[in-house]
Amino acid sequence: MKNSVIVPTGAKGGFYPKRLPDPAMDREAWLAEGLECYKIFIKGMLDLTDNLLTTADGETVVPPASVVRHDGDDYYLVVAADKGTASFSDAANSVARDYGFWLGDAFASGGSVGYDHKQMGITARGAWESAKHHFSELGMDSQGEDFTVAGIGDMSGDVFGNAMLLSPHIRLVAAFDHRDIFLDPSPDAATSFEERKRLFGLPRSSWADYDPSLISKGGGVHSRRAKAIGITEQVRTALGLDPGTASLPPHALMQAILRAPMNLLYNGGIGTYVKASTEGQTQVGDKANDAIRVNGNELRARIVAEGGNLGVTQRGRIEAALAGVLLNTDAIDNSAGVDCSDHEVNIKIFVDRMIAAGKMGPEERAGFLHSLTDEVSRLVLANNMDQNVLLFNDRHLALELGPGFERIMDWLENAADLDRGLEALPSTEQLQDRLRAGTGLTSPELSVLAAYAKIELARELTASDLADDPWFKRVLRGYFPRQFSERFDAELDSHPLRRQIICTVVANDMINLGGITFAFRAIEETTATAAAVARAFVVVREGYELQRFVDRIASLPPGFPSEHAAAVALPLRRLLDRATRWYVTHDHRDQPVAEALRRIGPTVDLLRTRTTEFLRGSDLDRAEQRLAHWNDVGMPGDLGRRASDLLESFSLLDISLVAEQVDEPLTTIADMYHTVIHWIGVGTLLLRITDLPRQSRWEALARAALRDDAYSAVVDITISVMRTTRASGASGASAVDRIVEWESGRQEQLGRIKDTFVEVTKPGQVDLASISVALKLLRTLAKR
Repeated sequence: MKNSVIVPTGAKGGFYPKRLPDPAMDREAWLAEGLECYKIFIKGMLDLTDNLLTTADGETVVPPASVVRHDGDDYYLVVAADKGTASFSDAANSVARDYGFWLGDAFASGGSVGYDHKQMGITARGAWESAKHHFSELGMDSQGEDFTVAGIGDMSGDVFGNAMLLSPHIRLVAAFDHRDIFLDPSPDAATSFEERKRLFGLPRSSWADYDPSLISKGGGVHSRRAKAIGITEQVRTALGLDPGTASLPPHALMQAILRAPMNLLYNGGIGTYVKASTEGQTQVGDKANDAIRVNGNELRARIVAEGGNLGVTQRGRIEAALAGVLLNTDAIDNSAGVDCSDHEVNIKIFVDRMIAAGKMGPEERAGFLHSLTDEVSRLVLANNMDQNVLLFNDRHLALELGPGFERIMDWLENAADLDRGLEALPSTEQLQDRLRAGTGLTSPELSVLAAYAKIELARELTASDLADDPWFKRVLRGYFPRQFSERFDAELDSHPLRRQIICTVVANDMINLGGITFAFRAIEETTATAAAVARAFVVVREGYELQRFVDRIASLPPGFPSEHAAAVALPLRRLLDRATRWYVTHDHRDQPVAEALRRIGPTVDLLRTRTTEFLRGSDLDRAEQRLAHWNDVGMPGDLGRRASDLLESFSLLDISLVAEQVDEPLTTIADMYHTVIHWIGVGTLLLRITDLPRQSRWEALARAALRDDAYSAVVDITISVMRTTRASGASGASAVDRIVEWESGRQEQLGRIKDTFVEVTKPGQVDLASISVALKLLRTLAKR
């Protein structure tokens, strides 16, 4: 998942020092030896990595000495800080400078001239976005009301310490790290917040430094080395222990903390603490925590947020999710750290080029990079928010999209080497069993699918000509901080990773907004290329100003019912589906984005917010019923109005097509188009097409083709009516009058069509054959 938001992609790695001194005897010697081992590790990687030399004659790739290469040129190598190496960035950059490596201090993100992740709190803040979204789903406001937390970690750590200061309403009931167990069964949110803040500010701290006078009755700090720890009545109640529990060994107490009935279980530590009941301890690969680990179906926390890596096995996550716990994966929750490093590297690469070109003074560099910190945070956290919204919406559509998820898994197995067994994804039979039981894919499973879908889509887009379209320069600008893009707007196209950045951002936008299966289904149902679908997506998003709609949904208060937030996003998804397919099936698939927007712009801009004015009959009734529903559930008026007719505004694309053939006002064309739909009864037929199954690829293709045929017939009839009858105006005929005039000589044929429509659209009468016959008759009428 982290690879889906960064450019270029990477992998987890590590090194193992074999002869470290005992830190209990000499911590400084332990740190010094660890640092020297890290330098050896860095040198080993650079010894195998190509370099890029820049001279007056241009850039030259230089392979490493004494290395036989079996791959092509690849000089991008960066390292990102992680547990244990967070303070080693300057050392890594020093080694890179000694090697003359082309990236300079962009090689190791962070460091003295970089973004300090702990100071920014970026990893914790990213994980907190997941927690906030989960709380909102529960109807709670994590920033406005108190809630209980159990945690893994201590206040000296970046990921745990920063997270425990992100809301003044945290009531941290219990936590443990590698040294101590902290218990505060009835904490005061404000007092405990200030004490955690004090600990975080110390050069080094442990739970033993917590002021005991501030711990609630029955609590305390206990060493993990103790043989047994007494359990007070208050702790028994807080952790949901059996009434007779008087004492527990440390490992059992930590298990109780993991199983505690909290609002949130937050992992900010090292180790794997939750597995699936079907997994053995040896399968987990973390022997040090075998005695502590619990099963996913034993968790009683309502939410799990993973600031640390690998705290829960993937099967453990799925088991917990199926039991009702809200959680994603570690790669979703803590991606902000690597995303921040990615932005830092790509900013530094370009800044150094600007310095070399004389467009920035070397003395400006450090201050300029520092000035971008807040904007980098904003950009990174936006990715965390968007991915949580994606998983939330797809989970709420899991039953409806079940067949699509099955097909995309099949496709990814062939196209992207997805291994369902390795990724703990259900087999076809298992997914069918879940769907029959009313359960779809869980957020942890959707997280994996989202990652594979984004990476594969970005790969296809990068190999295409998409990034050559001048419109996408704005995507490149949007990736970087505003002041960066504004200062170097003229030069930004020369960024060496321009194409990869653009295509990665577009792939993320497409899937975050349209859903995990969106691009796959559009390609499958239209046979268009990924680039054509991407262009169509951008045209629809920009033309309909869908980002405003998304931002308005995001601005709903935290306590707003989650089922309504998911439902109001559904018409946007459906509009994207249909409008994207319309674009690529009307010979526009290779049209530059700016030209396409100019083509549909006049119609969409004029009528986007006026669709309801032109709806007729049952179409109007449904829009009004939806608006009444949104009003009843307390949806803000502007959002409810937009959501009530958003899907119907799909018709504006057809209306723009008619406008190219008929020289009449757009409002007149819109009136005629919708009158034709109502007069002939096409609206009801379209509903029956929507009811058709789409379990298989062929059913999905047939369903899409029938819908296209119906709309195409309406376009043709509208053009025919308007070309062969007198134009309406101040004293002219109405749309109905013109249709009646047009019907002259067609009454018998039209009568048969209407009779067929009545039969085909009877309740329970939904089959491909009858609808196909009805559409064939309609097309015949359109051609007369």
